[in-house]
Amino acid sequence: MSRKFTKPDYVATPNTLISLGEAIPANHLARFVVDIVEHLDLSTVYSRYAMRGGEAIAPEVLLALLFYGYSTGKFSSRKIEKATYEDLGFRFVAGGLHPDHDTIANFRKTFLPELEGLFVQILLLAQLSGVLKVGNLSLDGSKIHADASKSKAVSYGRLQELETTLREEVAQLFEWGERADQGDVELPEGLVIDDEIAFRKARLENLAQAKAVLAARAKERYEAEKADYDAKLKAREAKARKRHQKPHGKEPKPPEEGPRDKDQYNFTDPDSRIMKNSTNNGYDQHYNAQVAVTQNSLFIVATSLSNHPNDKQEAAPTLDAFPAKLGQPEGVAMDNGYFSASNIQATEDRGIQPYIATGREAHSKRVQDLLGNLPSQPPADASPKEKMAYRLATAIGKEIYRLRKCTVEPIIGIIKEVLGFRQFSLRGLKNAAAEWCLVCLAFNLKRMHSLWLAQLLY
Repeated sequence: MSRKFTKPDYVATPNTLISLGEAIPANHLARFVVDIVEHLDLSTVYSRYAMRGGEAIAPEVLLALLFYGYSTGKFSSRKIEKATYEDLGFRFVAGGLHPDHDTIANFRKTFLPELEGLFVQILLLAQLSGVLKVGNLSLDGSKIHADASKSKAVSYGRLQELETTLREEVAQLFEWGERADQGDVELPEGLVIDDEIAFRKARLENLAQAKAVLAARAKERYEAEKADYDAKLKAREAKARKRHQKPHGKEPKPPEEGPRDKDQYNFTDPDSRIMKNSTNNGYDQHYNAQVAVTQNSLFIVATSLSNHPNDKQEAAPTLDAFPAKLGQPEGVAMDNGYFSASNIQATEDRGIQPYIATGREAHSKRVQDLLGNLPSQPPADASPKEKMAYRLATAIGKEIYRLRKCTVEPIIGIIKEVLGFRQFSLRGLKNAAAEWCLVCLAFNLKRMHSLWLAQLLY
């Protein structure tokens, strides 16, 4: 062959010296994360360390590793530990140290309560640098898989069947034990009656706990459905009085109290619930994750997490999580899954103007909408739904609600598709909520880094 090729030297390559300063440029995300952590007030973190003990790895290192890991799609403590050896960015963030996965996992679990404060500190830094402006918000949620399998979930109906079976088995074991004591029967070798009874009693205690949780959830569901039912009846009666005729259509069905046979309890993560997948028609073990995003700068400024299958109850908790230090939001856009008179009132009570869709968006616009004609302004005694429909039909209402689709929805998509966060690593509602805060904190770091790079370029 006349053509020459450059071939690698795999004998010399392993001995090549690599300078991290050269490999990690000044505008690299790893350097940015380290700089941000240096500006955080970690006094609450340091205060939780004991005064005595062996030499510990500085919390700045472990925090930076978690922040950089979640920002780059590495959520496992084992993967982060491995990356401190194999990934140049992680080697820089770790500062030449190699914390083992147990240290990283224990640090994450121990300091979960401090994440909310660090989340706010980073937002304040973004606001101080001028890249974060509050203005109007967009609020939405998504289902995130819990660290539990739905195969470990048991329905309320099945719980009752298991309870009956176990009680019958306990009674049988007591009877066999008495007959064995009297010499009427001989027990199989290795069978200890007391152990078998204790095992079944422990299972009965677990079933009783599961039934109690399902009963509490049923009560919560009934109260929410009862409020919705009362609101529908009130709107139905108001409409009939306005038309001076009897109510038309089928009367709303009142909710039923108590657990239902298909209500599910998961023994791996009892706080999680079976919910419908957002991507298909299947059901899985999920949590309902919520975010509030600024429409002008695309920062996540509030987070919340629940085990409610729909979004009706999620507006108030998410708005309550908005840090008061950032200022006051002007308005908030939400889809029709949040629409209710109580959510409108709760939002207005917080000094925020709500823009909530009253129904599903039509596939095609009416001629009146195409011409830009406003509907007639509703009277003072109009229903909340009529007033909200008019507000969304105004020019400012259309603009604010239009931005919802291109602000909060893409951010949730980035978290799931780009960062790859689709399942929690921690169990329990409180722990999962803190991890969701960590995920959103990591997104804000990436967003802040991108805006900082844009400022350097222009």
